[in-house]
Amino acid sequence: MKNVVVVGSQWGDEGKGKIVDWLSSEADVVVRFQGGHNAGHTLVIDGVTYKLRLLPSGIVRKNKISIIGNGVVVDPWALLDEIEEANSKGVQINKSNFILSEAATLILPFHREMDEIREDSAGSSKIGTTRRGIGPAYEDKVGRRSIRVMDLASKKNLESRLSVVLGHHNAIRMGLGKPIYEKSKLLEDLLKIAPNILQYSAPVWRKIDQFKSENKKILFEGAQGILLDVDHGTYPYVTSSNTVAASAATGSGCGPNSINFVLGITKAYTTRVGEGPFPTELTDDIGNHLGEKGHEFGTVTSRKRRCGWFDGVLVRQTIKISGIDGIALTKLDVLDELDKINLCVAYELNGKRIDYFPAAVEDQINVKPVYKQFEGWKSKTQGIKKFENLPINAKIYIKAIENFIETKVSSISTSPEREDTILLIDPFN
Repeated sequence: MKNVVVVGSQWGDEGKGKIVDWLSSEADVVVRFQGGHNAGHTLVIDGVTYKLRLLPSGIVRKNKISIIGNGVVVDPWALLDEIEEANSKGVQINKSNFILSEAATLILPFHREMDEIREDSAGSSKIGTTRRGIGPAYEDKVGRRSIRVMDLASKKNLESRLSVVLGHHNAIRMGLGKPIYEKSKLLEDLLKIAPNILQYSAPVWRKIDQFKSENKKILFEGAQGILLDVDHGTYPYVTSSNTVAASAATGSGCGPNSINFVLGITKAYTTRVGEGPFPTELTDDIGNHLGEKGHEFGTVTSRKRRCGWFDGVLVRQTIKISGIDGIALTKLDVLDELDKINLCVAYELNGKRIDYFPAAVEDQINVKPVYKQFEGWKSKTQGIKKFENLPINAKIYIKAIENFIETKVSSISTSPEREDTILLIDPFN
């Protein structure tokens, strides 16, 4: 019996929601371990579409326990709205199937405002954040001034903690010519929702330890992708947390020996939202075709995603950084109509060929992709459930990816529907 971590091997938006939902049929517990409500997962189940932002994907399945770990930053109002939205679609969320870490950091209104202020003033240097306060909340966490879920239980403590964090933010706001934030109104608003939040609160590390002792299968669900990791991604065009598989341990309160299999969700082409380097980006008709066929718009922001060819160099690198054991290849069907398909196998930088993605942003912007070209299969793969039924050229492309990235393809997704998945390796067994 294994515990599985699911991470995105590219810049996010790889289709983790569907794969996690598919895996959750076998898991007992699903844990979110980093990020916030800036990352969305879209699930299509029995014709009903669920767009989740904070809630783990397992929440839509009966008899599953869903957990938000200490590594997640939580907008309490957004969480309550999402719970209400899920309830309206027939999903029952209560203390028996949903647990929120008492140590999770809260995103507050001044975090969202600071996010907007910074993006608006950055001009051409903007990062392309979702303006939901994720980065400023993580900054307060590291600065040891954040408000955590547990702080909602005591008015005296909450008032004290608000004084600390507002002392910091109001100094910045005054320097930027913005009005200061009044503590009394925010204190009142937080105390009003505190009972609704605290009913789900618990020491998650103890719960996970209990589930391990009961031999429950645990699925750890990451947000964004490894290329947005604050240490290993395309810095500074990254998110504010560690998105690699190792974060599952720190973001939930368990040891690395709790992780038995790392599954990297990998799109059959490449997309990116926001600013930053993108070596294989296509701004031509093929790029537009990928965006239209793949419905490449953000779940949370509805922003149009940038599209490009599969970058084998990047994926091979993220596999090694995150210890990925197998990849779930998604959206293969989006390539069905293409005559030729390119796979990036190296870069050229300053006249030299290199086989890795450099760390300096200037070099990341200047690398030129070196492609290996494949014949398209020009036939429908959507809905195929057996590898042997795929077109021969699709098999050749998949095997070429597998050989280049030096990791097995464990499953192939051929449509947004949960059932349209070819299983080659079961991560749980």
